[in-house]
Amino acid sequence: MNFLEILRFAIRGLTANKLRSALTTLGITIGVAAVILLVAVGNGASAAIAASIQGLGTNVVNVSPVRGGQGATARPLTVQDAHALVDPVGAPDVKAASPVVTTTATATRGQTSYDISSVVGTEPAYFTTTNKEIADGAPFTAEDVTAGRKVVVLGATAAQSIFGTAEPVGGNVLLDGIQFTVAGVLKAQGSTGPQNADDVAIAPISAVQNSLAGYGSLSQIAVQAAGADSVSLAQAEITAILDARHGIRAGGTADYQIQNSEQLLATRTSATETFTVLLAAVAAISLLVGGIGVTNIMLVTVTERIREIGIRKAVGAPRSAILGQFLAEATMLSLFGGLLGVAIGLIGSRFTISGIQPVVVPSSIFLAFAVSALIGLFFGVFPANRAAKLRPIDALRHE
Repeated sequence: MNFLEILRFAIRGLTANKLRSALTTLGITIGVAAVILLVAVGNGASAAIAASIQGLGTNVVNVSPVRGGQGATARPLTVQDAHALVDPVGAPDVKAASPVVTTTATATRGQTSYDISSVVGTEPAYFTTTNKEIADGAPFTAEDVTAGRKVVVLGATAAQSIFGTAEPVGGNVLLDGIQFTVAGVLKAQGSTGPQNADDVAIAPISAVQNSLAGYGSLSQIAVQAAGADSVSLAQAEITAILDARHGIRAGGTADYQIQNSEQLLATRTSATETFTVLLAAVAAISLLVGGIGVTNIMLVTVTERIREIGIRKAVGAPRSAILGQFLAEATMLSLFGGLLGVAIGLIGSRFTISGIQPVVVPSSIFLAFAVSALIGLFFGVFPANRAAKLRPIDALRHE
């Protein structure tokens, strides 16, 4: 019996019970599609995070407070700390430093109410440091900060949600019941997964602390180094100044941490890669379950067709033909399910999922499809071997 005849018998066996074959294929389809789609989501999240962090520039350093500082000497980060970092003598490699306070607020205008996820209190240098461009209007000024004026620059999403088609610049909006005047609107930056960079309101730190956030520790200090090649020097200068101001002794535990954009990118990328591996592992389990389903169905098929096997062996069908037929059936189920899974995974990756645009990894397609084929072979061996070992006389006696 040649290969084409084995395939013909295998196809006839599969089409004899179309519904059962389709349900068996479904397990493989779901597993392959899940592997491709979940890996694509993880890769898309990594790409979005990388783009967001790199958009800050290669010369940005973030200083943030940490708990568990050096005992009683632990101090919060303050506006004065930020100003102390801009020292031409003590920190010649620091170009600018902006104190940042972050909170949330409900914006109200007329009958419209909108929850802004990030209200930032800072100083004018923050716009340059973080590469935030103004699309309409203008940023607030140092005089606005000194006077504590209640002016605000809105992100594109926040402006659209609050003002709709109306002109935001010059309009008034209530933030937690406090009236602010819109000075400008930021250029749209897009979302990074569940975080929308355009859902933001930026106001003078004096106004935010006085009206919304209070005078606790800063959320961070955004520092701009003089250049991309002087980031390490700027970090050393920042450390020396803050250690002196916070009373941190040599070898002591600092009550702040410093991260540049490259370190932040490495940390976020590592976390996202771990998350992607976990997603892929979950999807791989579904592939394994699909393979077990193939074994189960093939065992049932062998049991149902024992008399057929006996007749074929009685008329001279060799053991290899029986083994090849059932292996071919299991493999065809897996391959067909794998092809459907690849198609579904590629179609699903065209849609945004939880704010993330999936990025398909070609290797995940080939790997998932190859594994689906191997599953057919591996999980089809036992039932195929069982069928091939049947003695013709025993098979013909089977009721």
